[in-house]
Amino acid sequence: MMADSHRLPCTSRLLLSLAVGVMRTASSVAASGDAPPGKIAVIGAGIGGSSVAHFLQQHFGPHVQLDVYEKDTVGGRLATVTVNKQQYESGGASIHSLNLHMQDFVKLLGLKHRREVAGKSAVFSGEQFVLEETDWYLLNLFRLWWHYGMSFLRLQMWVEEVMEKFMRIYKYQAHGYSFSRLEELLHSLGGDAFVNTTQRSVAESLLEVGITQHFIDDVIVAILRASYGQSVLVPAFAGAMSLAGAQGNMWAVEGGNKLVCSGLLKLSKANIIQATVTAISLHNSEGKNFYQVHYEDEEGQGSSFYDIVVIATQLHDKKSNITFQNFDPPIAEFPGTFHTTITSIVHGYLNSSYFGFGDPKLFPFTSVLTTDSPALFFNSMDNIYPVNVSSTFRRKQPQEAAVWRVHSQRPLEKQELKMLFRSYYSVQVTEWQAYPSYESSKTLPPIVLQDNLYYLNSMEWAASSMEMAAVAAKNVALLAYNLWYHDLDKIDQKDLMHKVKTEL
Repeated sequence: MMADSHRLPCTSRLLLSLAVGVMRTASSVAASGDAPPGKIAVIGAGIGGSSVAHFLQQHFGPHVQLDVYEKDTVGGRLATVTVNKQQYESGGASIHSLNLHMQDFVKLLGLKHRREVAGKSAVFSGEQFVLEETDWYLLNLFRLWWHYGMSFLRLQMWVEEVMEKFMRIYKYQAHGYSFSRLEELLHSLGGDAFVNTTQRSVAESLLEVGITQHFIDDVIVAILRASYGQSVLVPAFAGAMSLAGAQGNMWAVEGGNKLVCSGLLKLSKANIIQATVTAISLHNSEGKNFYQVHYEDEEGQGSSFYDIVVIATQLHDKKSNITFQNFDPPIAEFPGTFHTTITSIVHGYLNSSYFGFGDPKLFPFTSVLTTDSPALFFNSMDNIYPVNVSSTFRRKQPQEAAVWRVHSQRPLEKQELKMLFRSYYSVQVTEWQAYPSYESSKTLPPIVLQDNLYYLNSMEWAASSMEMAAVAAKNVALLAYNLWYHDLDKIDQKDLMHKVKTEL
């Protein structure tokens, strides 16, 4: 049943809704302390919101009513744009092979991996290419060794060590364990050292393991500019997640990554409410919290009551405009800002001479990363292919008109577009508040805002990706379930590796 299916005058509707909500909650509390929640609200229908709706339905069962509020389109930062009747990824584009939740979602929903179309990458300094990939793996390794010594091997070992510890989260979650604070979650994966990876920069961590400044300036900077649009001052944990993706084994969903979001919401049988949430009010009956979610849609203002609320949208940097009412003490504003990334999808002819290739036919690269140079006005650019790749598809030749995705810190000016492209048919620009500005805050935000009120997006302040959102969603769903049924032995447990081994 959709919330507020019939409308009353605003004041009468709110009074009636409040009375019904109090009676409903009071009766459910009186019936049983372990009665399942009647209604759960999820605010946001991106990968985090759709994942948590799926996991909540999985744990609490099919009888719980799930309402998912979304002011824009399902998918959030997973989005596509249309060029010549073909869709292209304009948001989150790639998924790592070790992302087990995303792998599970694709299998569960009957989706497919998109056919990979090979291409070569290079790093551009604004004057020349400082590193070029070839078709030969051994030659690529030799070039890395020749230019940077053992740095690339040390990098691989460091990233693998971080990822090996991170992968423990899947075992913990499979056994029903959850965490009420990000610090607890990270500590369970790798102790104090792992928590510290959110407090020190990736540059500092890499120098410590013997990676040269030269390698950091040429390669690490380029990767972080392409992924987060930020410098090597991002925290080591976020940096490691980004660098893991740069080592290959990436994939995407046939038809577009956003299909995961719509598929999970359909599977969970959630009610999708197209509305902007304006406020969350705290109420209490017989010592039990419940929440009134206020919203605005095309028909005006409305509200509904919920036993549990999960916020799967950004609260930082005043991005949400959600106010919190009746909270004592009040919910504090979180420090930190979000980083703006501009994505320009350009259909046109590459100006290869800008990169030092007078003959476009000789330009060999499909992906160009950049170093931190004042002369450069873009972070990266990729020759991209549609979300539906047929068996006969071939990538456009460099002298042909192709679709390029350009990431930059600000919208590209016409003169800058002319530097990158000889001519173009169309430019579609999307401004994303894509990632936290990691240098703007050294504190990790809370997961639990109040009893049965959770902030899922706190996870991206440790690292931001589709899989991190899915891990956060599973954690919040387990935490909500464990707290609702008072299973404290499944929350913030120490020495979990030993506990999990003894349970096997």
